[in-house]
Amino acid sequence: MQKAVTLLFIFFISVIKLNAQQEYQVSQFMYDHISINPGASGSQDMACVNGILRQQWTGIEGAPQNIIIHATAPFRLFKKDHGFGVTFVNDKLAINQDNNLGLSYAYRADVGDGKLGIGAGLHINFRQFDNTNWYIPTGNDYHTPPDQDDAIPKSLEQANAFDFSFGLFYRTDDLYFGISATHINQNSYKFVNENSTGDAELQNQIFRHYYITSGYTMQLANPSFELTPSLLIQSDGKIHKIDINAILSYNKKFWGGVSFRPGGALIGMIGFEILNGAKIGFAYDFPVTDITNYYDTSYEVLLNYCFKIGVDKTPQKYKSIRFL
Repeated sequence: MQKAVTLLFIFFISVIKLNAQQEYQVSQFMYDHISINPGASGSQDMACVNGILRQQWTGIEGAPQNIIIHATAPFRLFKKDHGFGVTFVNDKLAINQDNNLGLSYAYRADVGDGKLGIGAGLHINFRQFDNTNWYIPTGNDYHTPPDQDDAIPKSLEQANAFDFSFGLFYRTDDLYFGISATHINQNSYKFVNENSTGDAELQNQIFRHYYITSGYTMQLANPSFELTPSLLIQSDGKIHKIDINAILSYNKKFWGGVSFRPGGALIGMIGFEILNGAKIGFAYDFPVTDITNYYDTSYEVLLNYCFKIGVDKTPQKYKSIRFL
C-alpha cells in the first residue's frame, strides 16, 4: 500500500502543470474534505464540526479572507450506511464577497477494508459587489470614469446562483482517496445594472472545478509517532494547483507538518488536542513568489471537534434460562 501511495504522488507531481489559485484555498485542507467533496460526508464515522479562518496576504487592503464552517455525521437508514453534511463558506476579496451554503449527502458502501462514499451536493451561492471600494486612478487620461462604464455597478449589487457537486471518497483506517467536481452546471450570477444605459445585464459565470485528494498514515518504529503524507490537486481545466503535505503526529494529540504549494508558498503547521475530541491548529505561509514584497504573510486558525454518536445497530438476541 505504501508503494502505491508513493507512485501516486510521483505521478501527479510529474504530469500536472502547476499555476495560480482559482477558488479560495486553505493550507489545512486535510480537515476540509466535505467543502469540495460531498462523498466525504460522514466518512469519519463520527459527528464532526469544523471551522477554519484564513487571512491571506496580510498588509494588503482588500486581501482575500475566508471563513469555512461545516458539520457532518454518519447515519443508518434501511440497514444501510449514509452520511450528510452542511457547509458554509464566506469568501471576501476586495469589493467582492461570496457566501456559499451547501447540503451534501453520501451513500456509504463497504469496499475492501474501508467504505466508499458516493455523494452529491446542492449549493446556493450569493455574490455581492460593493462599489464604495472601487479604486479610481488619478492623473491617467486613458481610463473610463466609473459613471460612464456599464460594467461597473453604480450601487451595491447582489445576485445568487444554484449549483451542484458530486464526489467519490474512499476511507480505510489508514488511507483516504477522493475525486470530485464542484459547480457542475456552471451557473452564472446575473446582475442588472439599473443605472446604466439600457439596464445592462452583467453575468459572472461560475466555472466547474475538479479535485483529487489523498492521504496515507504510516506507523513509525516508535508506536507513539505517525507520519501522514497527503496531497490536494485542483483545476478548472485551465489553471491547476497542487498542495503537498506531510504531518508528524505524537500520540494522536500533537502534530506538526510542512506543506509545499509550488509557485505559491512553503507552509508550516502545528496543532494539538485541547480537550477530548477538540483540536486547534495553526498554519503559517512562507511565500515563495515576488509578491512577497507587497505583503507580510498568510495564516490560518483551525478548530475541530469530533464525537461519537449513536447509530442504529443490529438487534442483539439473548437467551433467558426462563425460556430454555
